[in-house]
Amino acid sequence: MSKILGNPRSLAILIICVAVLAISIFGGALGNTLGFGFFASSLPAIQLPAEKIADGFNTPVGKWDLMNTMVTTWLAMLVLIVVSLIIRRNLKDVPGRLQALFEVIMEFFLSLCEQIAGKEKARRFFPLVFTIFIFIVAANWMGILPGFGTVGRIAGPEEIAHHHDAHDYHDPALVTTTHESKESKAEPHGSDEAQGDGHDSHLDTVKLHVFRDYKAIPVAALLLGSLEEELTFSQYKEKDGNVGEGKRAGHLVPFLRSANTDLNMSLAIALIAMVMVHFWGFSILGFFGHAGKFINFKSGPIGFFVGILELISELGRIISFTFRLFGNIFAGEVLLMAMAFLLPLIGIIPFLGLELFVGLIQAFVFAMLTLVFASMASISHDDGDNH
Repeated sequence: MSKILGNPRSLAILIICVAVLAISIFGGALGNTLGFGFFASSLPAIQLPAEKIADGFNTPVGKWDLMNTMVTTWLAMLVLIVVSLIIRRNLKDVPGRLQALFEVIMEFFLSLCEQIAGKEKARRFFPLVFTIFIFIVAANWMGILPGFGTVGRIAGPEEIAHHHDAHDYHDPALVTTTHESKESKAEPHGSDEAQGDGHDSHLDTVKLHVFRDYKAIPVAALLLGSLEEELTFSQYKEKDGNVGEGKRAGHLVPFLRSANTDLNMSLAIALIAMVMVHFWGFSILGFFGHAGKFINFKSGPIGFFVGILELISELGRIISFTFRLFGNIFAGEVLLMAMAFLLPLIGIIPFLGLELFVGLIQAFVFAMLTLVFASMASISHDDGDNH
């Protein structure tokens, strides 16, 4: 300690670190309870489904809307395509740093495939296994970039009420203030019966954030120091939707959200993996060789029952694939939001490294399980019995 105090540079670094820590504690939501909270921001509205950022168009199979996880998925694909084109364009006998990095990663995965599935099958399984790994890593790591979850459009009170199943709610800020309109509004929505409705009573406690309304630029952000700029639905109705000049109440719908926080994305990857696993099983063992694992009349009732259990386990793999990836990545994003809310400036720093690690591990686990399942599907039960 005396060495630190005796070194001006070390002492300055220590003072800066302590000052930043104190500012984070007193400036965040924790400090807000003590009357400070000058850096505190509103906690983003957290919901499981992906949010719609723009209306799409009607298709023969239904309406297609643009979701924020779709945008992130396309960005991850674009990044991987650009990186692959750059590497391909600059291929050299003496590799550069980027080429050398990807060569090491690909050789590592190819070696794993050969160890688990054998050299003959490794070349068949490798493209899908490596694609799953590199895509999930890119999608997961993009989720910690600045702007994810903090920049987007504003969802108004009516849209929020619709998500809470209060379909009869009308935003008072959008209703005309004439005497006739007030009377018409009072009957269905302003009566005591409507206020006593289960949906309304729940909706009244939901918090709305207040944003600057830049009409020319339809973009909003959750900024530092915005914690005071929030109110509940009941407070919003008391003010008749008037939250101030040039301001608008609602929830932020982020333009960018980590792709694997969408259950549909993790389910899609799981379905692709398991469809290919069974495709390889049929192509390597033949139709009856692979189907015999699940529909088996040769071994009597016990063999038939074991086949049914095998079929159920295949469905269980899809479920475990889906929720393992979705649950870990979604929980990580919620953790980052909570820490940024409690301790702005430094709260999320220790957890960024953790999220990088978790994103990598989840991608590796998903890819390795796909490889193991593919290897198991390509081995007949008879071969296993012989060994």
